[in-house]
Amino acid sequence: MARWFRSYWDEEDRWFYFEVGDDGWVSRQVELEGPALRPVEAASAGEDDVRYGFTAESPVTGWEGHVEEPLALREFEDVWATARRYLAALEA
Repeated sequence: MARWFRSYWDEEDRWFYFEVGDDGWVSRQVELEGPALRPVEAASAGEDDVRYGFTAESPVTGWEGHVEEPLALREFEDVWATARRYLAALEA
């Protein structure tokens, strides 16, 4: 079963939103930048559309120094949909 969480990286002033499978690998990932929370990535594992970016290259079980803030599926889906629309519009 998937789980959803977000983490903040203050060095880059970015929020990262993750959907993670039972195996610890990220299946979907959103990055929001700065105080305006501008979407810079909304990637899905196995997707080849580079305008949306890429998911993490290692499972979350190997990460250090991040704090997970749990999210409900609906919270993640809202952020995901907004970021995808924003990034798709950049290409239009």
